[in-house]
Formats: sequence, structure tokens, C-alpha cells
Amino acid sequence: MILRPATRAELPAVLALLADEEKVVDPGSVVVTPAYERAFADIEGDPRNEMLVLVDGELVVGCLQATYIPGLGKGGAERALIEAVRVRADRRGGGLGRELMARAVERARARGCALVRLTSDKQRTDAHRFYASLGFARSHDGFKLVL
Repeated sequence: MILRPATRAELPAVLALLADEEKVVDPGSVVVTPAYERAFADIEGDPRNEMLVLVDGELVVGCLQATYIPGLGKGGAERALIEAVRVRADRRGGGLGRELMARAVERARARGCALVRLTSDKQRTDAHRFYASLGFARSHDGFKLVL
């Protein structure tokens, strides 16, 4: 398994993972809109953002987005924010999620981040148990304002 930044050619596979976490979505059925193209280009062009993919041969089996945020807290160290974590539905249960997260945390550590924060929808209770099993602790309540 290789964890690396996604390529533009893998954008449909990433969007397929994000489309439905309960079933495998064919990347060929995904419509890559100009908005997705712009967002991917922005992520790819920003040294503080990574759309990472876990690849088994040619198959994208997992993904996550990591954003590195500078801050004045924690001695001026960066923190990593992890979002959009997905493993293909037909590949769950074999440790890929654990491997994906461990490697992402190691990337953040190697970059000098003082902490890793992640977000997860409140409805994803299985994911919450998974993150807790990795040592993540609930530490904040989050809020959002849809614009």
C-alpha cells in the first residue's frame, strides 16, 4: 500500500469514495464538475493542503484531506486537520483505515505538527468509535454556518 498525494487522474476515484460510504461507487459514473476541478487544483497547488490516497496497485482504496494550519498556540507549531476520510466499502474491516490514519498522523508528525485534529459528521458513530480506538479524544464541540 502506498499513501501519497492524489493525482488529477484519480479525482473520479476520490469523488466516488466520498459519494457513498456504504457502497462502492464506480469512478466512471462520477461527474467531475468544474467546481471539483477548481477545488482539486487549489488543494494540489497549496503546500498546506493534501488530498491523500491510499493505493493498492492501481486501485484507490482510501483517501483523506489533510490541511496544515499555522497557529500561535502550541509554541507556534502547525496543527493538522484531517477530513474526508474514506475507505472503499468492499475493503473495510481489514485494517486499511487504521493504516491510512497512522500514515497520515506520521506525515503530520514528520512535518512538525503539534497535534492532529479531525472532523467527523455526528451521524457517523462507527467512525467515532474507530477514531477513539486510534487514541483521538473528543475535546471540542464544533459549529458550522452554511453559506
